[in-house]
Amino acid sequence: MEINIRWGILSTANIAVESMIPALLRSEYCALTGLASRDIKKAKRIAKKFKIPKYYGSYQELLEDKEIEAVYIPLPNHLHVKWAIKALRAGKHVLVEKPVALSSMEANELLEEAKKHPELKVMEAFMYKFHPQWIRVKELINNGEIGVLKAIQSSFSFFDDDPKSIVNNKEFGGGSLMDIGCYPISISRYLLDAEPVNVSANIEYHPDFKVDILASAILEFKQVTTTFFSSIQMIDNQKVHIFGTKGSIEFEIPFNPPADRPVKIWLVKEHIKKEIEFEICDQYALQADLFSLAIMGHRKVPVSLEDAVNNMIVIEKLHESDRLGKRVSL
Repeated sequence: MEINIRWGILSTANIAVESMIPALLRSEYCALTGLASRDIKKAKRIAKKFKIPKYYGSYQELLEDKEIEAVYIPLPNHLHVKWAIKALRAGKHVLVEKPVALSSMEANELLEEAKKHPELKVMEAFMYKFHPQWIRVKELINNGEIGVLKAIQSSFSFFDDDPKSIVNNKEFGGGSLMDIGCYPISISRYLLDAEPVNVSANIEYHPDFKVDILASAILEFKQVTTTFFSSIQMIDNQKVHIFGTKGSIEFEIPFNPPADRPVKIWLVKEHIKKEIEFEICDQYALQADLFSLAIMGHRKVPVSLEDAVNNMIVIEKLHESDRLGKRVSL
């Protein structure tokens, strides 16, 4: 008996082809059934390569296919909410790439639409939360392994100065905070189970593209202050270092660990550095499987859509802080 959820993907974006298609194919509870592109030749070529049964020359055509139960949306940021709403109205469950929207207002539009379809699941695709390393780190913190959590320092950067790149397109929702700064914001909120009280930012914008190319930020929570920088014009880098009163935790590859080899974290206590290794896994597949299980079991999704709205609010407040030149409250 067929029990897997039948998935379709809207777009042949790189993240779909390089990460999500392989993940769905190796998942336990997903059946990748269809792929849509505005270029039907491209959809056909990629579908043939991965042995995907169906392909479509438009996103709407996929949504009209009654066999598809859930869709993954890796479109450019400015199209996330538009197509997520279309998918819900077509009766599909929706996993939409981060950031969920261009603004908190737009994210709330999706939230309100989702409330009209209580039988359907909607979730933002922050895949890092499903990797065992993050689940373990949260357990270590909650169990007091590093004492009282006091600070989180993180960074995420890469270099892209291509004028045609989506990350350099303001109308498409480009910029460092939207593309990768959203991760350091999310991890602080995830580990602390709280929202920041105040934020401060210093942001550098590209003179021609008008997107933020470097953002340095401080997030003040009630008992903890976290700091980070994100950049789309800096050497490739991703780091997270967590500090407590009795120890610290550091990641080898915090945000996009490879799916073909183990990764490590290091727990430092009493001047002893303990290495903790995690078995090979695919965080995209884990995310898709847990989303599918929520559908199959009629349960809540692992991460609420309200969480996505709140992450957008922090991004907006950081831009506001830079614009006003002062610390702002949430």
